[in-house]
Amino acid sequence: MDAPGRHVMPATAPNTSPPTDPPLRAIASKLNWLRAGVLGANDGIVSTAALIFGVAGANAAHQTVLLAGIAAVSAGALSMAAGEYVSVSTQRELEVAELARQRADLERDPERELQVLARLFEQRGVEPQLAIEVSRQMSAKDALSVHARAELGIDPNAVTNPWAAAFASLVAFTVGGLIPIVAMMLSSRAAEIWVTGVAVVIAMALTGAVSARLGRMPLVPSVVRNVAGGLLAMAITYGLGRLVGTRI
Repeated sequence: MDAPGRHVMPATAPNTSPPTDPPLRAIASKLNWLRAGVLGANDGIVSTAALIFGVAGANAAHQTVLLAGIAAVSAGALSMAAGEYVSVSTQRELEVAELARQRADLERDPERELQVLARLFEQRGVEPQLAIEVSRQMSAKDALSVHARAELGIDPNAVTNPWAAAFASLVAFTVGGLIPIVAMMLSSRAAEIWVTGVAVVIAMALTGAVSARLGRMPLVPSVVRNVAGGLLAMAITYGLGRLVGTRI
C-alpha cells in the first residue's frame, strides 16, 4: 500500500524513460521557446493590425492611426509579458513544491520509492525482476531526476523560468506588432492601408509556415488558417470602425 498522502501519477501520464541526453533536452527546450515566440509574434501582428484597421476605418488621421498602433504594441506586449510571468510563476511554484516533496520522500524512505518506480516500469510492460534492477541502476546516478520525471513528469534541470518567459513574450509580441506599423510608415498615404494589409498577410503566412514546421503539421492548412484568421479580424475591426466612425 502506498503511504497516505503520497502522490503517484497514473501510469499513462508519467515519462518512465531515462532522462534525455543534455543536447536533446536543450534542443527540445529551444524548439518550445521558438514555438512560443512565433505564436507571440503572430498575436502581435494580428492584434496590432486589427486595431490599426479599425481606427483607419473610422477615417482617422494618419498620425492618429500610427499612435493607435504604437499604443496597441506597447499595451499588448506588456500585457503578454505580465500574463506570461504570472502563469509561469504559478507553474514554477507547483513544480518546485512537487520536487521538494519528492526529495523528502526519497530521503525518508528510499526503498519504498524504488518500489514505486519499479511498479511504474512494470505497468509499462517491463518484467518485475528487470524493473527493479533498472530502477536501482537509474536511481544510483540521480535519484531525484529519475523519480521526478517518472512519477511527476518534471525535469529538475529544466524548471520553468517566469522572467525568461515574460521577456520572450514581450519581445515576440513587439516584433510582430511593429510589422504593420513599419509598413504604414514606409508607404504613401494613399496606399498605406493596402500596403499594410499586404505586409500583414505575408507576415501571417510566414508565421503559419513556421508554426506548421515546428509542429510537424501540413503546411498549406496552417498557412491558410493563419492568414484567414488575421484577415477576418482586420475586416471585422475595419467594418466596426467604419460603422462607429460615422456616428461619432
